[in-house]
Amino acid sequence: MAFTLRQLQFFVAVAEQGTVSRAARALSISQSSVSEAVQALESDLGVVLFERKSRHLEITHKGSQFLRHATKILADVADARMTFREESTRQGGRLSLGVTSLVAGYVLSDILARFRRAYPGVEVSAIEDNGEYLEHLLIGGELDVAVLVTSNIRDRAALLVETLEVSAYRLWLPLGHPLASAESIGLDQVAAEPLIMLSVDEIEESTRRLIDSLRVRPNIAFRTRSVEAVRSLVATGAGVALLPNLVYRPWSLEGDRIEIRDVSGDLPTVQVGLAWRRGAPLSDVSRDFIRTAQNAMSPR
Repeated sequence: MAFTLRQLQFFVAVAEQGTVSRAARALSISQSSVSEAVQALESDLGVVLFERKSRHLEITHKGSQFLRHATKILADVADARMTFREESTRQGGRLSLGVTSLVAGYVLSDILARFRRAYPGVEVSAIEDNGEYLEHLLIGGELDVAVLVTSNIRDRAALLVETLEVSAYRLWLPLGHPLASAESIGLDQVAAEPLIMLSVDEIEESTRRLIDSLRVRPNIAFRTRSVEAVRSLVATGAGVALLPNLVYRPWSLEGDRIEIRDVSGDLPTVQVGLAWRRGAPLSDVSRDFIRTAQNAMSPR
């Protein structure tokens, strides 16, 4: 029996949430429905998509490969529906877009791909810069919309902000790390490990709050502005990392596995979404882009 879109949706939710219970809550359905859908999908594909652990599910290498296909299938279906929703999908026009660096790599690509497929006649120009400068360009009318970390926005009186995703900090570990089998992980245990720090402007404030919450000074083994470098360093055992779930991927560029775990305690979150100038009329093109972003990020 061929797999269904519903099974793909449930599979993607489990892959993103890490447990059946979290996926069920996100989807507002029963846990048994999610479990049955994933099992049916595995039976149809003839592969194991998740390794069942005591407290969570770990996506397998085959599962990670299929996740890319499943995400693309669901995006294509959403785009197909949007294409026929209204005549305005064929309109032309221009869109001036701003984006911050972290968001550009992990959020914008999917949104922009969907938008270009649905509105091929729109000319898009995008600029990547820090959030403060993008706010300046939005307020000055030089940008129509920006995709950025909304929790960092300063001038909320001049901007309308819509948060589309809230991403919690989680612990990245190399395969087989002792903390991976712990019943629970506290911040004091994390502080005792060599820490790989991602030094990116967009999450500096959240990371600083996180470091301040540690009762002891952490052993920072390495600082980098590259998420891929963090992945490689963690995967090869150079240290652990605390990063927003937004940027987590289970494999490094070298093909080494990275595990992820929840940490107990008051951890910060990173909010990602859209901003545009308050009081200025939105063009149809801008509205279309905002709607596309809302559809793209709603199941995340």
